[in-house]
Amino acid sequence: MSFGQEGPLGPGGSNQSTPDWGAMADHTAARMRRRRLMMIGGGALATAAVAAIVATAVVSSGSGGNDKPQGLPSPETLPGEPKEPEPTFSDVSVPPPPDPRDFISSKAKDTAPLNARTLFPSATMSTGAGSYKKSATDATNSCAAVVSSRLAPALTGNKCTQMIRATYEKAGVAVTVGVALFDTEAQASKAKTQASGNVQSLAGGGVPSFCRATACRLTANSVGRYAYFTVSGYSSGKAVPASDTKARQAGKDVADYTFARIVDRGEDQAAAAASAQAG
Repeated sequence: MSFGQEGPLGPGGSNQSTPDWGAMADHTAARMRRRRLMMIGGGALATAAVAAIVATAVVSSGSGGNDKPQGLPSPETLPGEPKEPEPTFSDVSVPPPPDPRDFISSKAKDTAPLNARTLFPSATMSTGAGSYKKSATDATNSCAAVVSSRLAPALTGNKCTQMIRATYEKAGVAVTVGVALFDTEAQASKAKTQASGNVQSLAGGGVPSFCRATACRLTANSVGRYAYFTVSGYSSGKAVPASDTKARQAGKDVADYTFARIVDRGEDQAAAAASAQAG
């Protein structure tokens, strides 16, 4: 992410790294492998059972050698046995499971309840470096009202329909993430590409106003029909220096957590669809 696009101490910068789809792909591939192995195993058992039945029939109808009762017709003159019908097997092919990406990329499929509580349900956010406390959340249908004037055009121009914000704090560093919702994946991706400026920080829950008219760290990214932006800095209001690592890491932690929460939303809806399909 770059720093200080508006000058040495001005807010700015973005991190437009591509989301890691590996977690979603791994979940989907593992689920497909398990179902395929179960179906192949079931087919093999069915084939073995039929083979056992045919073998039993052959043993039971076999002759006891060359001796035969006198006066009976020779085997060549006996009528042929009726032809046994060929065994048939039902089709065990299984359609692939629903793709979680489909559910977070389209308004038509992404129908699970969406608000600050469902997107950020936990009071804390845990990472390898420790836990962040959630201090405040809000949501609005007026996306431009809670972002800087530089970021607003990217949201309104791509028809942002909702903005959900949450603030997390740890050891004097606070981060606000804003998740912008669009109807399509293309709109969200375009908004991320066009992003400049920042989401406004959200105070509350013991965290005072921060990152207002002072240098802070910014990130921007998107996944599916969601674009998400972070602003991170010191809860004391002190400017973030160019050499900072704490605010940078906090912004990355919250951005990664937000990505995971959106992916979880797709996984949950795909699992529900697969269960309905199986039933």
